[in-house]
Amino acid sequence: MSTLDDMDRKILAILQQQADIPIAQLAERVGMSQSPCWRRVKKLRDDGVITGQVALVDPKSAGLSLTVLATVSLNDHHDETVAAFERALETWPEVMECHAVSGDRDYHLRIVAADMEGYERFLSGRLLKLKQVASVNSRFSLRRVKYATALPV
Repeated sequence: MSTLDDMDRKILAILQQQADIPIAQLAERVGMSQSPCWRRVKKLRDDGVITGQVALVDPKSAGLSLTVLATVSLNDHHDETVAAFERALETWPEVMECHAVSGDRDYHLRIVAADMEGYERFLSGRLLKLKQVASVNSRFSLRRVKYATALPV
């Protein structure tokens, strides 16, 4: 992992907002020539600072208007139980995020679904069928107040 300097941070701030910016425009915006800028971006990728490039899709436009914030408790915390639960989540595209958390629950999930019926199918047909799951508590997002993908570099 590299140590980020001010120029790396400038580059990352721009790329997080506009990942497809041509290198010539990026170099101009950060105040350097194209070759050194390209080398810095390549190094940031090689070092694993930049891990990918994606297109962000509006969930409603994709027919996924329901966002669920679910907390999950497992039956126990044995290594096999945790690993099996996490492996299952990796295969489910509805689970957008999963965080192992401290406190009275084990995981927080962000799940998307087309509607309440779609979530119910996911909940009863997949999540609650896992033998590792003791309980699930679901909360439904009324509206998204803030959404960011850019880290404050």
